[in-house]
Amino acid sequence: MIRIEHLKKQYPNVTPLEDVSVEIHDGDVISVIGPSGSGKSTLLRCINRLEKPTAGRVFVDDIEVTAPGCDINKVRRKMGMVFQSFNLFGHKTVIENIMMAPMDLLGVSKQEAYDTGMKLLRTVGLAEKAFNYPDELSGGQKQRIAIARTLAMDPDVILMDEPTSALDPTMVGEVQAVIRDLTKTGKTMMIVTHEMNFAKAISNRVFYMDEGGIYEEGTPEQIFEKPKRENTRRFVHRLQVLELNIESRDYDFIGMMNEIETWCTKNQVTIGLKKRVLLVFEEATQLLIPMFRVPHVKAVCEYSQQSEAAKWTFRYAGTQIDLTQSDDELGVTILKGMAEQIDYEWDNSEELPNILHISIGSQEGYI
Repeated sequence: MIRIEHLKKQYPNVTPLEDVSVEIHDGDVISVIGPSGSGKSTLLRCINRLEKPTAGRVFVDDIEVTAPGCDINKVRRKMGMVFQSFNLFGHKTVIENIMMAPMDLLGVSKQEAYDTGMKLLRTVGLAEKAFNYPDELSGGQKQRIAIARTLAMDPDVILMDEPTSALDPTMVGEVQAVIRDLTKTGKTMMIVTHEMNFAKAISNRVFYMDEGGIYEEGTPEQIFEKPKRENTRRFVHRLQVLELNIESRDYDFIGMMNEIETWCTKNQVTIGLKKRVLLVFEEATQLLIPMFRVPHVKAVCEYSQQSEAAKWTFRYAGTQIDLTQSDDELGVTILKGMAEQIDYEWDNSEELPNILHISIGSQEGYI
């Protein structure tokens, strides 16, 4: 078991890990996901002490690897790591790469190391490459060799830092197949990955990292299908988000329309959908803002790259006001005509209790 207590890692200009506390149980297969810079790789590197934590403690089978005087090399013999770059020795053959660590660190005989190495090469489907050199292999083959080299030490824990990110897309599948088989062996695994479908298929737990720690964790079904927290939902559904605040009746309408158009262009929103996104904002604000002497409105547009659809959410202060019940029947009709679905809700526990969701499908207008 791995136990992490209040782990912090700070660099001069950034703190990727602010406060991480979690337990990893024997046999867990954990996918670690999250945006770039959220500390995913740093977490793995702190666990095996490739990075020295700024604060906090890490225990592996009740041995504190962060303690002064800890024999970290002894701990690492039971904790293998697979990197993005394969780190194979170019001057040694494939089988020699696999044999080195067991012979040097475990005192295994040359014959035993060779036999084990060949068995592992058959496991990853590359026995015929045993006497080739790394520069004679494809990227996918090199990564499979790197996995076999890690397995040669028979580790209890395997850490993988984006093992497919450096590969050509055509080679990703072959490495994923090896990892998928590996998850069935009962070894404890942590895999940093940006492949969401892969993470969902192989894991029993998922860590979503953001805001300096494990922002949300749960089963793959919980994280990918029913995330509880907003940043997780936006990430797993590949949502691009634009937030606008209106706090005056004399707000910069033209400036906001330009900002929306620029955002749509940046995220490659189709021309037809961009037009409807702009029109929905225009109609909704023209209906909404005149209702208030001093408006307090937060408008959030989410664009899904998966479904190529968008959704505006308008949150606003005041008494319970359903915009779709406005006396401006023409404006409401136009708004409904451009929307796929409109939902209103009232949540008195929120600072902005009026919440209006306007979904805009990927197809042409509905009017």
